[in-house]
Amino acid sequence: MGSSILYKIKDKMTEWSDANPVARKGFIAVRGIIIRAMSVLPDEAYAKWFYKTYTGKKLNLDEPRLFNEKMWWLKINNRNPLLTKCSDKHLAREYVEQCGYGDILIPQVGVYDNAESIDFSAFKEPVILKCNNGSGGHVFYNPAQARDFNEKEARRKLTEGLHSKYYLISREWNYKNIPPKIVAEKIIRDKSGKLPSDYRFFCFDGKPKILMMDIGVMDDRGRHQHVYPRNIYDMDFNLLPVRWGRDNYSGHVDKPENFERMIEIAEKLSQPFPMCRVDLYNLDGRIYFGEITFYHGGCCQQITPEEWDLKMADWIDLNSPKIVRETK
Repeated sequence: MGSSILYKIKDKMTEWSDANPVARKGFIAVRGIIIRAMSVLPDEAYAKWFYKTYTGKKLNLDEPRLFNEKMWWLKINNRNPLLTKCSDKHLAREYVEQCGYGDILIPQVGVYDNAESIDFSAFKEPVILKCNNGSGGHVFYNPAQARDFNEKEARRKLTEGLHSKYYLISREWNYKNIPPKIVAEKIIRDKSGKLPSDYRFFCFDGKPKILMMDIGVMDDRGRHQHVYPRNIYDMDFNLLPVRWGRDNYSGHVDKPENFERMIEIAEKLSQPFPMCRVDLYNLDGRIYFGEITFYHGGCCQQITPEEWDLKMADWIDLNSPKIVRETK
């Protein structure tokens, strides 16, 4: 089946599943089967198939011009070992501490090699459990709601995450050699009791230039929302006329306290990389580290208008000495 036909089918199934949670589970299952079947392809062939399937466009890796094209080029060619450490949701904490920002780490309350070794009754406050070797698949646990907690389902979900081959799906080499573990962290909330919004700083050669702010990614019970708004700002917190994969937020957003320190932190953490996304939280002025991501949205989310797509692509230097090519 051609990629163009798959794109049309995928687009219709995505639209259908957005409005139907049950249908979404089926969509994810079918998508996983197709991706696993195509995982035998070498990186470049897989990249072109994946990109065409998800965007309907041809991927130009010989002369990349667009933001996602350059990101795919980095995905296939950059083999800096530090990418692996910073993608590991456990070991990335060491990197943040080495950079002098141990004070922004969310308290970690447990690290586990498997889901069966987790003693949920030992948690005295709400925690989030997640696998260090991929994306998504988190579990919220609140001792105050222990009677309603499905422990069997939580262990199944975490075990599935441990055994997932995220690298094969995304071809993000940085996930390939992460020793899988489950980490438990304290859940953080602002003074009104709300979970924090995501401040995602896109940094180019160690310089934060774009802030992506995702609003309402998780509801108050920690359930991931598939549909949520997103704003794009410059480093003066001016809203930019950019749509990046999601619609803009319709309400007003205040500039967070200590925004300049957030920029400073993102700049420091991003120094070794030609491009990365540094995720931070801000709870009433208190800054916390989220994660470092290198290939946002699988390098498939559309950026409009095209002038901004090209502008951001120009900030990525594919001749950067920070790119480590694989040695034969």
